[in-house]
Amino acid sequence: MARLVVVSNRVSMPKTGVRPGGLAVALGETLEHSGGVWFGWSGDIADGPVPPPRRITRDGITYITTDLTRQDYEEFYNGFSNSTLWPLFHYRLGLLEVSRRSYEGYLRVNAAFAAALAPTIRPGDIVWVHDYHLIPLGAELRRQGVGNRMGFFLHTPFPVPEILVALPGHRRLAQALCAYDLVGFQTADDVRAFLGYITGEAGGRAGPDGDFVAFGRRARAGAYPIGIDAQAFAGLAADMAEAPDTRRLKASLRGRRLILGVERLDYSKGLPQRFDAVERLIEAHPDLCERFEFMQIAAPSREDVARYRVLRRQVEAAAGRINGRFAEFDWQPVRYINKCCDRAVLAGFYRSACVGLVTPLRDGMNLVAKEYVAAQDPDDPGALVLSRFAGAAQELTAALMVNPYDIGEMAEAVARALAMPRDERVERWRAMWRAVATNTVEYWRDSYLAGLTALSRIPP
Repeated sequence: MARLVVVSNRVSMPKTGVRPGGLAVALGETLEHSGGVWFGWSGDIADGPVPPPRRITRDGITYITTDLTRQDYEEFYNGFSNSTLWPLFHYRLGLLEVSRRSYEGYLRVNAAFAAALAPTIRPGDIVWVHDYHLIPLGAELRRQGVGNRMGFFLHTPFPVPEILVALPGHRRLAQALCAYDLVGFQTADDVRAFLGYITGEAGGRAGPDGDFVAFGRRARAGAYPIGIDAQAFAGLAADMAEAPDTRRLKASLRGRRLILGVERLDYSKGLPQRFDAVERLIEAHPDLCERFEFMQIAAPSREDVARYRVLRRQVEAAAGRINGRFAEFDWQPVRYINKCCDRAVLAGFYRSACVGLVTPLRDGMNLVAKEYVAAQDPDDPGALVLSRFAGAAQELTAALMVNPYDIGEMAEAVARALAMPRDERVERWRAMWRAVATNTVEYWRDSYLAGLTALSRIPP
């Protein structure tokens, strides 16, 4: 098998472990199976000139990391990646920040990454680039003469053409995607949005199988929904069912039912709307008072970006408002935890939760939904309330689907989940488990790489 070279914005080094869910877990599990190279930003900011890339090898994986300067960090990471592309790709045009300086920094860092990576790439290697931070990387590698088979996978949603064209320079961004041989997306909707741009804005052609021609390149686009290591996570949750932290949580509930949300603290996750729905639930169903507790775990995210600090204050205020209105001396409806939790601890918490509340305003996939399903006790599973705008909704069709902008609908879905009889919960869980256990991270990896290697070699 050809050596795999994975490129992502952040590299999860073996000594630091990974956070629950998301790209780091998926790529770590991928390279554990295949071996190869993982290249990306170290997470460090250099005080002076960026030193040469550092490399270590552990268990068949060579980790190569490079630092960013403070200017790179502000322009590439905080700037164009997270203040321009992130809101754009999540349909939040009102939050879009456009800066020529940030855009130039984005291109500069991608060029620097390509220059650092190119000497490592051998003939026959397969290069697999991940996510919106690194869209131009493939084109930069092509400019340096890298003719290897090269794929790209976008973990966020891809916006419809009417949204994408709001970005100054959208054409160059789309052209950069065409440098790859296979452009992978989470859902068929994302593929249609991309090909709609190719045919409607770029003047290209697209076939029914995802093949397209644009900007002088021939390539393919396809949907490859990412999964988790379902059996391993299910086993972890079963092992953690009676772990000390899980027992402490259950004891603190004193027989009340747990509604659980687990997210990064990000405006795409719909946390203010979720708290509003819990408040509406209590207003509409006063009989549920003191019968449940809602626990939201929100890991800190991009704390040096102003709008994330505003979001944190907004969520904290919502938790305080709800508890202030409804709490009794021996009960409070909301527990808000603004810190990271160990993945094993989360597995036990998922298993203890009667309701999993996963209601992003828009998400590429959302692996929390799949982890919640995998963690359940098959004989007495909880119920999943899931946003229709999460990519996972296209697979987990037996969840209680909600519009996260409809506060009343979310509240009623949670009430229904709390009242759902065991037989219905089991039936719905079995349908979702089949999807989670079939479309695993291994299946995602194998299907994407099979699609990439099956393509005819395309000249750079």
